[in-house]
Parts: sequence; C-alpha cells; structure tokens
Amino acid sequence: MANTAHLVCRQSSRDLKPQKSVDRLEMKEMRSRLVVENQKSSSAMSYGATNAGFDDSSPNTKNKLSDEGGGSKLGSTEVKAIFRPEAGEDERENWDSKLTFLLATVGYAVGLGNVWRFPYLAQKNGGGAFLIPYFVMLAIEGIPIFYLELAIGQRLRKGAIGVWNQVSPYLAGIGVSSAVVSFNVALYYNTIIAWCLFYLAQSFQSELPWSECPNKYFQNGSYASEPECLMSGPTQYFWYRTTLMISEDINSPEVFNWKIALALVVAWILVYMCMIKGIASSGKVVYVTATFPYMVLIIFFFRGVTLPGMSDGLRHLFTPKWWTLTDPVVWLEAGTQIFFSLGLAFGGLIAFSSYNPVNNNCYRDAITVSLTNCFTSMFAGIVVFSIIGFKATMVYEQCLVDRNATLVGIFGNQVDVNNIPPPGAFINVPSGHGSLDNIIMPELPVCDLEKELDNSASGTGLAFIIFTEAINQFPGAQFWSVLFFLMLFTLGIDSQFGTLEGVVTSIVDMKIFPNLRKEILTGVICLACCIISMGFAHGAGSYVFVLFDNFSGNFPLLIIAFFECIGVSYVYGLKRFADDIELMTGNRPGLYWLICWKYLSPLAMLSILVASFVEIAVDGSGYPAWIASKGITEIHEWPLWALLLIAFLISASVLWIPGVALCRYFGILIIDDNEKAWFPAADLKEFHGIVPHEVTASETLLFCIRSDGSEGLCCPTGGSHDDDDDLT
Repeated sequence: MANTAHLVCRQSSRDLKPQKSVDRLEMKEMRSRLVVENQKSSSAMSYGATNAGFDDSSPNTKNKLSDEGGGSKLGSTEVKAIFRPEAGEDERENWDSKLTFLLATVGYAVGLGNVWRFPYLAQKNGGGAFLIPYFVMLAIEGIPIFYLELAIGQRLRKGAIGVWNQVSPYLAGIGVSSAVVSFNVALYYNTIIAWCLFYLAQSFQSELPWSECPNKYFQNGSYASEPECLMSGPTQYFWYRTTLMISEDINSPEVFNWKIALALVVAWILVYMCMIKGIASSGKVVYVTATFPYMVLIIFFFRGVTLPGMSDGLRHLFTPKWWTLTDPVVWLEAGTQIFFSLGLAFGGLIAFSSYNPVNNNCYRDAITVSLTNCFTSMFAGIVVFSIIGFKATMVYEQCLVDRNATLVGIFGNQVDVNNIPPPGAFINVPSGHGSLDNIIMPELPVCDLEKELDNSASGTGLAFIIFTEAINQFPGAQFWSVLFFLMLFTLGIDSQFGTLEGVVTSIVDMKIFPNLRKEILTGVICLACCIISMGFAHGAGSYVFVLFDNFSGNFPLLIIAFFECIGVSYVYGLKRFADDIELMTGNRPGLYWLICWKYLSPLAMLSILVASFVEIAVDGSGYPAWIASKGITEIHEWPLWALLLIAFLISASVLWIPGVALCRYFGILIIDDNEKAWFPAADLKEFHGIVPHEVTASETLLFCIRSDGSEGLCCPTGGSHDDDDDLT
C-alpha cells in the first residue's frame, strides 16, 4: 500500500505540473503590479527563506528589480531583491539571522583544540615550516569537506541520518555513525567543561590553591610540605591529586570523585538550558560563547607581548625547521589537526546548515568559517607561546640564580665559570680558618632555556599544568585565572552545542519518537549522558577519558568523512551536486572543488587513516599513569578490557555503515524512507536566471560525466534529476 500511495502521489504531482506553471505566470503578472518597498520596510521581515538578513547570492539580482519594476532605485536608495518562493514556505525551524548562524558555526568549529593542541603541534613539528603542510591539508581536506557538509545539509534540509538516507538508502548508516560518534564524544567532552568549571570556582580564592604545595600534618602537631608535591610541583600535584584524585592505574578506580561529579551535573544542566529551545535558545547563547574567547585571547595577547621572554617563546614557535617537511608524521599530524579542528563528520555542520534558507551562500560560509578557525589557531599559538616563553625565562633565570648561589657557597666570589670541576670530583676549598677542606663537587642544576621552551604540552597538560604555572607568576593571578578558565569554558560549551545538535537533529528528523517534544528529547539525552559520564568521575576516570579521547572519535570520523566524499561523488553524483549548489548560490563550484570531492579528499582521509593504524602498530598505544613516588607520569599499556572497550567504541560507530547497507540489500528496513524535504528548485532556477549546464570536455575527461548527466569511473549515478521540481 505504501508503494501504491507513493506512486499515486508522484503521478498527481505530474498531473498538476502544467497548472503550476500557469500559476507562476499569474504570480509574475501580479508581482509586476506591486510597488517595490524600500529597504527600510523590507528589513523588518521575518527570517527564513524570504528574509533579507541573508544576502542574495544571485549574480542577476542587481538589475532584476529594475527590469521588472521599471527602475533600479527608489529615490536614492538601491533596492535588493528578496527570494520569495512561489511553492510555499519552509516549515523547518530556521536561524533568526545570518550572524547567528555564523557565530554558531564559528563557535562549533573553534574549540579547545585551537588553543591547546595547535601551538604544541606547531613547535613540535617544525615551527613555521609546519604551516606549509597545515595549509596544504586545509586546502585539499579541510575546506572541501566543510563546504560539502554545509551544502548537502542546506540542500536536503535534514539532519545527518536523513541527509545520507536521502542520498541513498544504502548510505543511511553514515548518518547513524555520525550520531553515535557525536554521542560518544559529547560524553567525554563535557568532562573537560566540568574540569574548567572546577578550576574556575577555585580561582576565586584569595590565594590560588595550585600556587604552593599543601602541608602534610603529623600526629605530634608538626607539619611539612607534601613530599609528592615537592617532587612534582604544585600545579601538577593540584591537577593529579586534588582535581582528578587520580589512582595508580586504570585498573584501580579507588575513590569516587564527588567534586568532579558535581561539576559534571552543573555542566550538563548548563548545556541543556542552552539547548532547551533548539537553535532558538543556543542561537542566542552563541553571541556570548563565540565572541568571549576572542576578547580574552586579545587581552592575553596584549599581556603576553609585554612579558619578559615573549620573543624567545615566539621565536621557538615560528623558527622553521625545514627538514621536518620530509617526515610523513608531520603531514599526518597536520591533516589530523585540520580535520578535528573543523569538526568534520560529526553531523553538527549538516544539522546547522539544514536550518539555513535555501538561497544562502554556503560557499562563502565555508571559506569564512574555515579561515577564521585556522587564523584563530595561529593567533592562539602566539598568545600561548608568548606566555610559555615568559614561564621558561622565569624558570631559566631562577635556575641561574640557584646555580650561582651554589658556586659562590663553594668557591666564594672568585668563581671561574669556565673551569668548574665535574660532579663527584674531589676539590680543595679554603675554609674559614685559612686551611683547605677536601669536599666532593655537588651536581649543579642544568640551566637550558631551549629545554624549558620544549617543555610544553598539549591538551589538559597545557591548560591545567603549564598555563596555570605561568599564571602563578602574574600580578593579580586570580583575575587572569578567572579569565582563562572562562575562555576555556565558552570554547568548550559552544562546540558541545554543535556536537549534541548532530544527535538531537538526527533523531528528530527520523521521527524515532514522533510524539516527544524536542526540548524533552534533548533533556532525556542530556540526562542519559550525565549518568554515563559519571564513569569519568573516579580515580581512574582520567584514564578512561584518555581512552575515549584517543579512540571514540578519531578513527570513526576519518572513516565517516571518507564515505561522505564517496557518497556525494560516486552515488549522488558530482554534476547533480554542482547543479544543486548552483541553484542555491547562483554560482557553480569550480573544477578544483570537484577534484577534491572525488579524488583528493578521499585520498587524504584514506592516507591519514592508514598512517594512523601503522603508527599504532609500530609505536604501540598506552596511557600516562601517575607515579606518586616519582611525581611524574609513565606510559602504561592498556589492559585487555580496555582494548575490548576500544574495539567496541570503534566498531559500534563504523559498523552501521556496512550494516545498514546489508540490511537494506536483504530487505530489512532499519531507517525509514522519509519524505523529501521542501526545496523550491524551479523558483531558485528562475530567481538566479540559471540555464541548463552543458557538460564541458574537462568534466568528461576528469569525472567521466556524460552529456546526458550520468557519470562513470566507479559506478553510474543516474541521469538527470527532474524530480527535484516535485519537491516544490
């Protein structure tokens, strides 16, 4: 019966098509009689497909009104054409302005990795030379996939599951995999936000608790500084012992960390409150969360460039080491950083763009957000290493003071720094009575500024250890600490919006719970995540966090992005996709983007994936366990149960792709075939003045696109897609 009803629906659409064209002519005649409103009155219209808040992307609209209305100006004010679809309005929820969408997308893409991972990778992998593979991978992998996701979401107007199910029912597993990965990443990502909230609360004390070692009290009333803290330093001790309450390894959870558990509850409540009304509420929040980190970075920039040692830090960061360009690991880490920094394959970008008007210029958005993300990373690198340079200089100068004090205590003021005996040698030094004493030369501290500059870290090590140690040296350290952890909190929470939105939108669009309101569904998901994330709130929780961070997203996302490129290029069809983008923006994507989508980007994904597996096979994988007796971390191998959990996290994410396809092949329906979303193809074609695209010789040569619109090389993708008009 379903197939019969569908056939009847399609037949009815064909029968009504001639009447539709007559209606269009009548509407055109009626429009010609209307007086064009001035720009002031048009700006008051509601946001959506007809809103002037989105700039018109059509190349023909500058003169369109003058052609139809008899003049291009009303008085001295130039009038802008507004897209008004005759096929009705989109019922889908939409952004209230273009700025809201851009801020939400920038906030989603610009996250913690820009601040605490890019600077570390840059100085580790060749300094200024690292920018070459970084921007190469941005050009062939980052921007093309970012552009692809924005365009496919805006065109098909669904979440990740609905989009890939509409591309092909056999590819619906891509969307499910994206939703599963987003759920897994949201679990541990909010743990970082909880840590930031804990440090933020501690920053309001009169003296920062990580500035000095705590005392250890004895039964007789005496006390001394904690020995473990003296070995590790106060910032490391506070992080591992006070904040994480860390155990000796992943097999020994020990005590439950109620402080982090409480912070997790607060973090999930904040996320839910910001997402309770969907993009209507999170869209307002991003005005703060997306702009505040830039304000703090600018403040830290002006503070950092005035600190002693700033130039040493920046020199260490940007001095190019050209020989590193021959190391494949450098290119691997550049590609990996670009991929995860932009938030590709999570489904969040597809969900965000699905709420845009159909005539939004997604190409311009992709370029703008991608470059903003990358230049934010570079700016954050300058800020971070100006402060790391200051910290290294302070440590270096204090080391020189201690070294000189030791030498003066042994030799007096007559010290020959060029002729110092080696450690352990017997030396004669004058005593206070005019005689000579025979002593053993002690081991002097080694003072090396370059070594101190190399002693940076990425991730939590940079944020909660290295940076907090530098903040301790600032006058008014509490103020700088509050600013820093507020910045990390806002960086993390708007990325969390996008990650979780990918899950919520997919479930809503697939109507899995059709009678459940979206705010209740969001609350249920946040509650489930909050309960599960308590697995990070115990002594071994940070080790479980490292496991999730290393494996729940990395490999699955690379596989998902690879199949996204395959799905668009070889199943949906490059010509069809280019036609869709031309309908939406008025401009056809160039050959470069088509080459990236069909060849370069999938090859980059595959190369990074294979290289990552090879790296793990050669170097092994483990986690940094805290050794209390030494005050340092040492790499331990994952136990068997952790390896099984890793295998489960990866397989539970990626097996949906072949699983859904196999089920569909054998007639088992997992993802229901929902109706195609509203898309006024004919109206857009008329609005932009688009004529049918003739296949060029280069397109035939490079992509095997034939004159009838079908494509070859790997598999045919069908001919023309006239049924797009039926979507109106």
